This record gives sequence, C-alpha cells and structure tokens, in this order.
Amino acid sequence: MKQEKIERINELAHKAKGTGLTAKEKLEQAELREEFLSEIRADIRASLESIELIDDESTQS
Repeated sequence: MKQEKIERINELAHKAKGTGLTAKEKLEQAELREEFLSEIRADIRASLESIELIDDESTQS
C-alpha cells in the first residue's frame, strides 16, 4: 500500500476521534481499511504458502 494511503487512513482516524467524519469520509475510511487488510492477508498467505515442511525420519524414533 502506498504511503499516502496509509497517511490518509491515519488522518481519517484522527479526524474521527476529533470532529467526526462525514458519510463520504466514513465510506472512504472503510474502503481504505479493507484494502489495507486485504494486502496484509495476501502477504501472510504468500508467506505461509512459501513454507516447506520437511519430514526428517531420523527424529521420529
């Protein structure tokens, strides 16, 4: 995710705690958060898929 989008997420979160968000800003915040979470899920999935399990028979005595 681009740094400017992360900054926008943080900006909206700060504004939500202060003055509150408009309906349009709430929608934007939800969309940005979902995009962020989707990227995290994809990164984790890729990491898990790259793990290779090795069955070492010498340790199974």
